[in-house]
Amino acid sequence: QTPPFAAMFESSGYNRILYQSKEDSCGGLYYHDNHLLSGSLEALIQHLVPSVDYYPDRTYIFTFLLSSRLFMHPYELMAKVCHLCIEQQRLSELGLDKNRIRKIAPKILQLLTEWTETFPYDFRDERMMSNLRELAQRIASGDEMYRKNVQQLLQNLIRKLATVSQYEEVLAKINAVSTDRLTVLKTKPQSIQRDIITVCNDPYTLAQQLTHIELERLNYIGPEEFVQAFVQKDPLDNDKSCFGDRKKTRNLEAYVEWFNRLSYLVATEICMPVKKKQRARVIEYFIDVARECFNIGNFNSLMAIISGMNMSPVSRLKKTWAKVKTAKFDILEHQMDPSSNFYNYRTALRGATQRSLTAHSNREKIVIPFFSLLIKDIYFLNEGCANRLPNGHVNFEKFWELAKQVSEFMTWKQVECPFERDRKILQYLLTVPVFSDDALYLASYESESPENHIEKDRWKTLRFVSEV
Repeated sequence: QTPPFAAMFESSGYNRILYQSKEDSCGGLYYHDNHLLSGSLEALIQHLVPSVDYYPDRTYIFTFLLSSRLFMHPYELMAKVCHLCIEQQRLSELGLDKNRIRKIAPKILQLLTEWTETFPYDFRDERMMSNLRELAQRIASGDEMYRKNVQQLLQNLIRKLATVSQYEEVLAKINAVSTDRLTVLKTKPQSIQRDIITVCNDPYTLAQQLTHIELERLNYIGPEEFVQAFVQKDPLDNDKSCFGDRKKTRNLEAYVEWFNRLSYLVATEICMPVKKKQRARVIEYFIDVARECFNIGNFNSLMAIISGMNMSPVSRLKKTWAKVKTAKFDILEHQMDPSSNFYNYRTALRGATQRSLTAHSNREKIVIPFFSLLIKDIYFLNEGCANRLPNGHVNFEKFWELAKQVSEFMTWKQVECPFERDRKILQYLLTVPVFSDDALYLASYESESPENHIEKDRWKTLRFVSEV
């Protein structure tokens, strides 16, 4: 097992004096104050490859494996790494010196371990697997111990890939159940129990179950998914082939879809009750859930709940809101206020991160960021700086920053949820049907009549469509 990510990027950039045990034999790498700033792609690849007396620093491995996919497919990088290892260590020679293998094998094995543990989804590509097996086989020929280690590495990887496949199947089933229930709801509205408070009347318990869903979905997002979202063709790459086959997973999208679902679930639960008093009770309930999410460090669910409560079909229910004690909601809205680039939220996130670093329990370690903002930050970091410098070198300074942000996420996603699972509540949250925008407006207008011509016209149209 490789050590955790928490301390990886404490210093800014990669310090040559601290970590490097060889000079740049291949040249083409540029440093400033011992920090690697740029280099040719070939030199950076060479820098990844271990030798008998050199092993790349872990921050470099993570940063380069993360960012290299902006320039080449992972399988192409793996092929180059394999080729360099075999060529430089003369692993292809007949009558191979077992002593030499024993010296280099642990380092190659460590590199492969870090790659397979941190970026396992790369190996859903059969080309990656065949390169991995080839290099692993050469290492294994040196010693029985390495044979076992290689076997263990492959078994761990296959287990990880099987787990993600199962997770994807579960997500597909959940979506199918949700769709089926929505169909039933449309035909027999009374046949489905649609009341969150009946299912779970304790806001703290609901916040805990939301945290379960968040952490599970976070855990399956690979670090490379942040980068692959922005992959464009590298201008220095002459290969005309489509880059679309880079993407092996859609866990990032599934997580964004969960945020949207939770927002719509909140709005649906508020708009559904016929009585004003009941609607007000549901609003107050969700305010309490949101507050508990904030206390836990679950900022994503918190923001989804606030988003749901701020949707027009909910916010227009003035008579309902008049019955709500909104002081707590105002505080939460203030915390998630988007002004000054979400300054208040970022301050709270820093506090939660600090708490997490000194935590003695998993409960204190929980940091679930407002995910859309995290993606936006990474997007702007990517857009704001060129991948290549004018001389054609890779702008590695940019990728240190990118890796720093993603490595923080890696720490957060590895936290195990300390709360007990409640299957009934989880099932409800994941599969209960939620209304579309039109259905929400219709329910909202039926709860509190339209106030102006625009609303009246819309209501008329919606009723006509729903009756057709």
